[in-house]
Amino acid sequence: MTDQNPIIVWFRQDLRVSDNPAFMAAADSGRPVIPVYILDDDTPGDWMPGGAARWWLHHSLAVLGETLESMGASLVLRRGNAKTGIADLVNECDAAGVYWNRCYEPFAIARDKEIKASLIDAEVDTRSFNGSLLHEPWTIEKKAGGFYKVYTRYWHACRDKGEPAPPIDAPDKIFSGAGTITSDDLNDWELLPTKPDWAQGFRDRWVPGEHGAQKRLDTFLDEAAEKYIDQRNLPAVLGTSNLSPFLHTGDISPRQIWQRTIDKLGWTSQTEAFLKEIVWREFAYHVFYYLPDLPEKPMNPKFASFPWVDDNDALKAWQSGMTGYPMVDAGMRELWHTGHMHNRVRMIVGSFLVKHLLLPWQDGEAWFWDTLVDADLAVNAFSWQWIGGCGADAAPYFRIFNPITQGEKFDADGEYVRKYVPEIAGLPNKYLFSPWEAPADVLRDASVALGDTYPEPIIAHKAGRERALEAFKSLPKAEAN
Repeated sequence: MTDQNPIIVWFRQDLRVSDNPAFMAAADSGRPVIPVYILDDDTPGDWMPGGAARWWLHHSLAVLGETLESMGASLVLRRGNAKTGIADLVNECDAAGVYWNRCYEPFAIARDKEIKASLIDAEVDTRSFNGSLLHEPWTIEKKAGGFYKVYTRYWHACRDKGEPAPPIDAPDKIFSGAGTITSDDLNDWELLPTKPDWAQGFRDRWVPGEHGAQKRLDTFLDEAAEKYIDQRNLPAVLGTSNLSPFLHTGDISPRQIWQRTIDKLGWTSQTEAFLKEIVWREFAYHVFYYLPDLPEKPMNPKFASFPWVDDNDALKAWQSGMTGYPMVDAGMRELWHTGHMHNRVRMIVGSFLVKHLLLPWQDGEAWFWDTLVDADLAVNAFSWQWIGGCGADAAPYFRIFNPITQGEKFDADGEYVRKYVPEIAGLPNKYLFSPWEAPADVLRDASVALGDTYPEPIIAHKAGRERALEAFKSLPKAEAN
């Protein structure tokens, strides 16, 4: 083996060249570098990326490919089982090493361990790095051992570790090692929708990729970060970072976000509130690492016997934004149109599904998995368990969001609801979040015909709330928190 034997850099959820430890280590080796992405739909099983995430993946890969080309390298694309794909590539180019940044889903951990063992047996230099988290799940633990289930304690444990490691720059140069290695054409993967083209709203809202991530962070820090506490719950205002899809695909790293935020604004109550959301994501990964069945089974085992309802019509009404509750429907339509939903609204629509409708949280998790551009297995499962009352830090587990008062409080002018539920836009604010309470003449003047142009509520708020509370009473109090 000579210095000309290349290093394969296996890109996964780290589709960027800056603050990419595996990529930098390969560049520093002095050997030729072969950047590789493998679309492995075999290993995840039921959790292969959904339609919205695949749209984002296509564009992030396109940007990464262009960036690497500008650095003198070519991104090699392969499709299939990653274990076979990596072995084939090592043989094709007689690779000296394979480097990657770690993933944390249980199926990815199992796959990567198997690949690493086989490469080491073949005397191939094999290295993995942390390119996705401030603190890897096993590095934060209770003093007595074990993992955290309360976020505040987890946050303090992270802070006790000191400031996160600073991000690293992109390498100044790399030596291309692709040579005659064949690559798939990204367009042949058909990650984008064809007919119908449901992604127009995605294109209007998002610019995936490393450059788009940096611009989104700049915009947030310049325009919203200093008002974060006041505006983060207002869905009509661009008051949140909207960085979650970039984080999931690895267009940007949490270390870059942390460093840039502190460098620009310092440590204030506003920046602390924002950075706590970055660490909330890490908390989800922490819990998922120790509870690998989190996407399927409730953390609180007593919820396994919770009296969920089987109502496919209600589920379809919720999915399509036709529940008769404008704040819920606006959120579900925003999701379908843009591949995203404001976090406050996610809590509202989630609570409505699992508490008003008594539909299993797994139904919501599955729908979000297919329709969110930021569909992250750890965060999605963790968040739905929190909404369902059966997850970490879910007290009070019986809390039921009122979709009417939530709308009045967080969309007081009705801008958000009118944007996504235009058929009731003519209603005055007094009735916008509860159209069924409007007098006949008000409905007529607003061109609203309940049950025709806009649905009647599929369940009365009071009835849904009382039914949910009765269901929660079936859980032993000592176990349901």
